[in-house]
Amino acid sequence: MSRARPPPLVTGISPNEGISWTKVTIRGENLGTGPTDLIGLTICGHNCLLTAEWMSASKIVCRVGQAKNDKGDIIVTTKSGGKGTSTVSFKLLKPEKIGILDQSAVWVDEMNYYDMRTDRNKGIPPLSLRPANPLGIEIDKGRFPQKDLESLFPGMSADFTSENFSAAWYLIENHSTTSFDQLKTAVVNLKKQANKKNEGSLAYVKGGLSTFFEAQDALSAIHQKLEADGTEKVEGSMTQKLENVLNRASNTADTLFQEVLGRKDKADSTRNALNVLQRFKFLFNLPLNIERNIQKGDYDVVINDYEKAKSLFGKTEVQVFKKYYAEVETRIEALRELLLDKLLETPSTLHDQKRYIRYLSDLHAPGDPAWQCIGAQHQWILQLMHNCKESYVKEQKGNSLLHSPMLDLDNDVRPSPVGHLSQTASLKRGSSFQSGRDDAWRYKAPQQVVFVEKLTKLVVSQLPNFWKLWISYVNGSLFSETAEKSGQMERSKKNARQRQNDFKKMIQEVMHSLVKLIRGALLPFSLREGESRQYGGWEMKSELSGQWLTHVIQTVRLSSESLTALEIPNDMLQIIQDLILDLRVRCIIVTLQHTAEDVKRLAEKEDWVVDNEGLTSLPSQFEQCIIHSLQSLKTVLDCRPGEASVFQQQKTQEDVSQLSIGIMQVFIDCLEQLSTKPDGDIDTSHLSVDVSSPDLFGSIHEDSSLSSEQRLLIALSNCRYLERHTFLNIAEHFEKHGFQGVEKITQVSMESLKELDQRLFEMYIEFKADPIVGSLEPGIYAGYFDWKDCLAPSGVRNYLKEALVNIIAVHAEVFTISKDLVPRVMSRVVEAVSEELSRLMQCVSSFSKNGALQARLEICALRDTVAIYLTPESNSSFKQALEALPQLSSGTDKKLLEELLNKFKSSMHLQLTCFQASSSTMMKT
Repeated sequence: MSRARPPPLVTGISPNEGISWTKVTIRGENLGTGPTDLIGLTICGHNCLLTAEWMSASKIVCRVGQAKNDKGDIIVTTKSGGKGTSTVSFKLLKPEKIGILDQSAVWVDEMNYYDMRTDRNKGIPPLSLRPANPLGIEIDKGRFPQKDLESLFPGMSADFTSENFSAAWYLIENHSTTSFDQLKTAVVNLKKQANKKNEGSLAYVKGGLSTFFEAQDALSAIHQKLEADGTEKVEGSMTQKLENVLNRASNTADTLFQEVLGRKDKADSTRNALNVLQRFKFLFNLPLNIERNIQKGDYDVVINDYEKAKSLFGKTEVQVFKKYYAEVETRIEALRELLLDKLLETPSTLHDQKRYIRYLSDLHAPGDPAWQCIGAQHQWILQLMHNCKESYVKEQKGNSLLHSPMLDLDNDVRPSPVGHLSQTASLKRGSSFQSGRDDAWRYKAPQQVVFVEKLTKLVVSQLPNFWKLWISYVNGSLFSETAEKSGQMERSKKNARQRQNDFKKMIQEVMHSLVKLIRGALLPFSLREGESRQYGGWEMKSELSGQWLTHVIQTVRLSSESLTALEIPNDMLQIIQDLILDLRVRCIIVTLQHTAEDVKRLAEKEDWVVDNEGLTSLPSQFEQCIIHSLQSLKTVLDCRPGEASVFQQQKTQEDVSQLSIGIMQVFIDCLEQLSTKPDGDIDTSHLSVDVSSPDLFGSIHEDSSLSSEQRLLIALSNCRYLERHTFLNIAEHFEKHGFQGVEKITQVSMESLKELDQRLFEMYIEFKADPIVGSLEPGIYAGYFDWKDCLAPSGVRNYLKEALVNIIAVHAEVFTISKDLVPRVMSRVVEAVSEELSRLMQCVSSFSKNGALQARLEICALRDTVAIYLTPESNSSFKQALEALPQLSSGTDKKLLEELLNKFKSSMHLQLTCFQASSSTMMKT
């Protein structure tokens, strides 16, 4: 185990003080091995991991958060080193208040705003409209600690707009280093500001002096008249005149101030309107803001604003509010339609679908958008599957006009039996075959194979999201991951329970479409009549080979495993298992059929090269062909989890058994065809024999031609090897791969092979024994020989020697091909000769003494010469022949017989060597 890394150590931070959200650079040691190793970062007790950016093991950049402590350590925590320490600290400063006219790097909201919670206007205090620098001199902030100033002026403030304003605190904080002369200038500035205020009030009074003076003159004139006249008459006229003056003064005043008062009323009206707009600007600006946010895709902002407007103005009775709220509802309805279109739009990711469903749910869209989305996805998947089929069918028909032999492996250019294994092995390696091929593979593979791979890939890529969307719909997570909207979740679960059967039908429809489309491409005979047009349409010029079916089975198996991993119920996927079983059965049938064709073509590969056991390469090629075929079916025969045995159906067992027997019978027929073909039909220019064995009597040279008898012998030798080895080995391979009825296959094949062997053997014996047997009778009676009247015997006559030479020739021919066949062939030849000789002896009516001795000499010479090949039948024939002769009565005759026999054996010692026991071994016939 590797050693743990040292804990992090912070040795520096720059800058070491600042307000919240100040960007700082942290330096130190062992600050992590990477971004994922950094799991914690606090400054003054505040978690800053969210803004942290890991640069290296000695440097981290982040922003300081809103911490409660004004000073604290920098603590870094990593997975590899744990919680660290710090040798430095950071000081958090309080942010300064920014005046209206102060320069600032951030935006400061200067407008009044309407607080919806307290239902009152929060405006900027009038005093805050004063200039930020009332003294009018340069501000030079000192370095006095804030805490010290607060302790010196408890309950006071340096803000000159505050009720508890402290001038001393203000001067210490802002002008601690200001000179006395500058302070005098500040006093002058303050006085100027005060004078401007007084001058403004005085100017307002001066504007109305003329009115006052005119009123004063009028009153003085009235007073003088009253004093001069002193009568009631004058009093009445004066009263009238006073009224006129007052009316005139009033009209004059109205004329003077009408414009001012009008402007004031207009300003008040405008101010009130602005206050209303400011107070309710959220509602008035909401339609435009909704359109802008929709264009930007900020649907969350739109929904939040809509919820806010609905809670505030949803039940308002104010007409202007109703009008604007109606505009809001119009735009929200358009948004609902837009989101629903986006939800039903395909293709779409699961994340987007969930997002749009939540938006529509928050907007209280009518109906059930989630179920609408599930239905749209279902139809889209089905449409994709059928479009995939149509495109490949059209492509196949287009390619059929420009057919190329590279399009598939099913033409007659299929690999030879020997090369069959390597290709099958590559097909068995499903993963390497699928991932390692290049684009050229698609041009070599049949269209049906490429289609199945494309179709399964499409379903495997689309169905998981479809299934996850349903699961989210069932558990209510479409509406809230944190269960905040329990009402919507309960309604969703209730709807899901009601529509569970409908969704099950959707999944089953997708599975049925997948299976039927694959069946239409690979197993069209398994479709019903009405389904062929919808799911079929392929041009089936030739059936797919076993290799391609094996690859298709591997593809479908991988798809089934992917769908099973989604936890889809097994009853919905059972139809795929049924398809896999049918494909496996079809693959076995097709492979065995093609194997029979390959076996049939083995006759063309017979080279007639015989080894020292009398065998050609044909039995070995046949066995290898069967083994390669079975090996190519290994992955098909093996049962994956959830799959049934391919031999579970009785019909499949019978079909496979019949095909296996057919393969064996095809090879047997091939042997018979080769052995009985006319001489002119066989190419023997390449024939050769292995002469490495020292026991060979002779050999067939490369430039010689095979006779029909030699082909029969080679076929008999092959039959003998097939019976004793090849067929038994093949039976073992059948049992190893789980084939049923192997005993029946072996029994039927053995019986057929034995019948062929017997027919070929009888043909060979007929070819070889009949001429020898036919030459005996003419040879015996050559020269008008008569058993009744003949000379004393002087030795074995030539006819018997000629028969023995012919028998020796048969021995040589058989021995050249196969030593093991010699006893069987020679025994039958001897039986035929002995039977004919016995018949001839029994047909003689009478023998003279010399005739009887001559006949006994020739019978004994033949019997003793072929003694090692005698059988009960041949022994019986020789016995019957001797019994037909008169018995030897004198010892002289017996002695003469023995001398003549020894003379015969001595004179033909070389020729009779092949009949010695050391040359061969007896074999039971």
